[in-house]
Formats: sequence, structure tokens, C-alpha cells
Amino acid sequence: MRDTIDINSNDNALFVTAQCNNRCVMCCQPPLSKPDLDFLFDKNIALIDSAPPELISIGITGGEPTLLGDRLLKLIGHIRSKLPQTEIHLLTNGRKFSDREFTRRLADCGTDKLLLGIPIHSDCVQDHDTITQIQGSFNETMRGLYNLARFDFGIELRVVLTKLNYQRLPFLPNFIYRNLPFVQYISLMGLEYTGYTIKNRTQVWIEPVDYQKELESAVIGLSQWKKDVSIFNLQHCLLNQSLWSYAKRSISDWKNIYAPCCHECAVKEMCCGLFGTSKYQSINIKPVQTI
Repeated sequence: MRDTIDINSNDNALFVTAQCNNRCVMCCQPPLSKPDLDFLFDKNIALIDSAPPELISIGITGGEPTLLGDRLLKLIGHIRSKLPQTEIHLLTNGRKFSDREFTRRLADCGTDKLLLGIPIHSDCVQDHDTITQIQGSFNETMRGLYNLARFDFGIELRVVLTKLNYQRLPFLPNFIYRNLPFVQYISLMGLEYTGYTIKNRTQVWIEPVDYQKELESAVIGLSQWKKDVSIFNLQHCLLNQSLWSYAKRSISDWKNIYAPCCHECAVKEMCCGLFGTSKYQSINIKPVQTI
């Protein structure tokens, strides 16, 4: 985790725990069971105290941040007090928000300038629970999403694209439109080849060029429903050109690299680049010659 807040960084995040109550098969940062909540809470309070007041945004991540319980509410309250103009991006599996009282108490901290990024791995219950390796996690997350909507939280749905869920992508737009119409943003995300993805390669890895048809169907469908959809962590050379306008420069600056061939690419300045943390890069990375 960071020891300081860097005003020029695109990734100022508070790492609050390495513990998690999911066991996602492609997790880039496999959970640990060590007791770290107290130490990291104190460290993050100090980081907030040292942050410049003009900081645009700050993330809260883990592990699973809601395992802090009441201390998560205190942490957010402290950010509100010290950095009232700073936007907060909380990455969570959303399961804790199936507890309506906890959700209400978070709402009491203020819902403005707070966006929750929550993964839904598929529209299919079995697929989601297979990916998290926790039976019942889909239903808990869905109840959490509905509770968050009742209190008017901003919500970003995150879908990490794997061999286990890419075939369900064409069904995603209707599922979101009918069941989660209150969601503000949808982020479709390429894999970071590290952590559990290495161990579970045959189960989860698929070359991005092999799911372009399904990805395009999902993006077009979501756009037709007037949803704000983005593609994260996928390089322009792996995407159909029709999807380039949805692709964001999303990789954290401290992880971000480019392959030697990327320096010959006509769209390098538009592209997200590669994960320096990945132990493997797609075999289809190549420079785009012309736009």
C-alpha cells in the first residue's frame, strides 16, 4: 500500500484489509487471513490526515472493505471531515449491504461524492457463485444492490471477463435494464494475469480476441438502453475498432507498462497499455498501423 497520497497519481487508494469473504477464481490479490484490520485502519487514518485538500478522488479497496464493519463508516466519515470535496470510490463485493441497517448507517455518512464499485460476474446465479466460490453470494449481492438503491447510492457494476462468463455477455443488457435500472455505470474489465488467475489459468483465461463478438453485443445493448458503459484493461489492438471509443486508460499508473512493439502503435496514446504485474500478456498484442 502507499505511504503517501500523490496528487498526480491516478490511483490514490486506501488498502484497508487483505481479508475477503469471497474467493474469486481470478482474484488478482488472493485474500489472506492475517489480522490486519487495526494496523491498516490506523495507517489509513494517517494517510487521510496527510492528504492534500485538493485531492480529486480517493479509493477504498482490499480484500473486502466491509469486513471493517463500523470502522469502515468511521473511515468514510473521516474522509468527509478532512477532504469534503474529494470523491470516494469504494470497491466492494456488496454482500454486506444485504444488511439494510448497515446500509442505512452508511447512508447517514452521506451518499454524495460516493460511488460503490460492485462486481456482478454474470446474470446467472450459478455462474456468479462458481466464480466467487461462495454459495449464495449472488443473492446477497443482489439484495445489497437493492438496499443501496433505496438509499440513492451511486453504483458502478463491474464485470471481469473470463472463460467462465463471456458467453453470458449478450444477456447482460436486458438483465441490467430489467433488474438493475438504477445502476449508473457498467465497467467491463479485462483480466489482470496474476494472483489466482495463474493457478486457475485453464479455467478462467481466454484470449480477448476470442470474445469480441460477445463483448460487442453487450456494449451495443447497454448503449441502446442509454447506459454509461466502459471497457477497462483491454488494449485497442485486441478490441474491435467499433469498441475503441468505450475503452478507457484504466490501469493504475504504478502498474502501467507498454511492450516494445507498442511504441510503433498509431493509437498508443489512446490505449490503456499493459499490466506490469501480469505474468503473461496476450499473444495478440501488436501495434495498430493506421487508424
